[in-house]
Amino acid sequence: MIRFSKIFIGLLFFFVSAAGQNNAIPNGWHMMDKEADGYYGVSTEKAYQFLKSKNLKSNTVVVAVIDTGIDTLHEDLKSVLWTNTGEIPGNGLDDDKNGYIDDVHGWNFLGGKDGRNVRTDSDERGRVYYELKDKWDNKEVNKASLPKEDLYEYEMFLKAKAEIKGNFSKEEDFSAVDIAALKELQLTLIKSDSLLKKALGKDTFTGHDLDSYTTKSFAEKKAKNDFMGIMKANEMLDMTDFEFIAGLQEYIDYVEGEIRKASSKNSPPVAYRKNIVGDDETNFNDKDYGNADIMADFSMHGTHCSGIIGAVRGNGKGMDGMADNVRIMSLRVVPDGDEHDKDIALAIRYAVDHGAKIISMSFGKSFSPQKKWVDEAFAYAESKNVLLVHAAGNDAKDIDVADNFPNPVYVSGGRAGNVITVGASADPKSGSYTASFSNYGKKEVDVFSPGSKIYSTLPGGKNYGNLSGTSMACPLVAGIAALTLEYFPTLSAKQLKYVIEKSAQNPGVKVDKPGTDEKVDMSELCKTGGIVNAYEAVKLAATLKGETVTEKEVLPKPKMTKGKKG
Repeated sequence: MIRFSKIFIGLLFFFVSAAGQNNAIPNGWHMMDKEADGYYGVSTEKAYQFLKSKNLKSNTVVVAVIDTGIDTLHEDLKSVLWTNTGEIPGNGLDDDKNGYIDDVHGWNFLGGKDGRNVRTDSDERGRVYYELKDKWDNKEVNKASLPKEDLYEYEMFLKAKAEIKGNFSKEEDFSAVDIAALKELQLTLIKSDSLLKKALGKDTFTGHDLDSYTTKSFAEKKAKNDFMGIMKANEMLDMTDFEFIAGLQEYIDYVEGEIRKASSKNSPPVAYRKNIVGDDETNFNDKDYGNADIMADFSMHGTHCSGIIGAVRGNGKGMDGMADNVRIMSLRVVPDGDEHDKDIALAIRYAVDHGAKIISMSFGKSFSPQKKWVDEAFAYAESKNVLLVHAAGNDAKDIDVADNFPNPVYVSGGRAGNVITVGASADPKSGSYTASFSNYGKKEVDVFSPGSKIYSTLPGGKNYGNLSGTSMACPLVAGIAALTLEYFPTLSAKQLKYVIEKSAQNPGVKVDKPGTDEKVDMSELCKTGGIVNAYEAVKLAATLKGETVTEKEVLPKPKMTKGKKG
């Protein structure tokens, strides 16, 4: 039997939300109300009761989820998928002449025309260093004389060089991890899982279910031991089989990613994306790439985020999403590795051009070499009255000083006024109001939102499970914004931002500063000093009138030429 490191156990707990450490926290706590239910959720039912009392009509809102993709066959999601009515599914033609063939429910910017998909990718740090090395390395530079964009690029290169050349000694060494053995274990667990589901007569089971089951054959006993040897020894019995196997896959992906990062110290990163996608990544107007496979084989993260926003409410299956009348548009740009700015920018533009009013972005990275393209996409979204919601990141860092991209600060000066950046809160019964992993920032994080042990949809048609991260906090805010806009459709993106932020609730006690034992007021961790609340948001929205926002913002001027896709 494999001996697992403390690193593995810790990361597995993180990826599947520390089920063994939060036994008291029920599934769906993030939707609950502190007074009515005893959990510091977002008061969803109170929000719906308020809306019902106003006899308001619901309007459909399109929410774009820019992520890893989505399980389009999931029982709780397939009926809420956005559909491009101008496209005839599967005929291999660009029926609506938008430049994308068969984009029925969205688009995969990580796809090849031959049907292959990017799963693994490199880290942006290595890409930046090697792409800019000839231009900036060992050059005498007068920073005061550089234009803003060149200064941004030069300082980004210096940061990448410093990290690649100097910081690997401070990072965890995963070179000794036996990936082959972990993958062999994973295959064993998948086979054992199939046998045990049949034996138990269940589509999914927990460690407790398995612990109490009396095996009837040697094969069943062996399969049971495959799971229980790890789950019982490490207090993971609350986990489901799916969560455990998915957590192992996440750990394998994580370790392989860290090894790829370390390899960039000595050699340029592999061009994983280019080898499949084949576009000119330096040319924003080269947009003829990707495919329609938004499901791919790497959709756990995006499926989970989508369920938080809009899983069908009241159908008695799995769980309920936040908003009751949304359509989810899936745009795949997130690989196992760092996203590419071109994909992010084009995905935002696709979402805006195809009717999304809210865009959920649960991803982030520390470098953004083509930030000007993303800035221009942010400005385009703002000009079309679209709200962007972005996860703050999971490094327990202050992003007032540490980079977390994309962000609303324009390279050319000024900032976007249509962006909400979200940190992750937890229920205090788990030990803290704030999630220990969450990034924070008095200036750059706007609100906190439940992001620890969040129960939602997972790939497989009818799977559900808990995940943790600001990745989960972000779509919950997007869902509250969507619910608000459903019933108050005249509100602008800036008014939605105002409603979400103004209605956030300070817990009224000192909270843990993530990653430390220090107690601080939440106003030290985010701009509003509060945790989002759906009930307070819709109450506040009911007092506003839709209006044209006249506040002037400094927007970056687009520099690309207009192509056939916008």
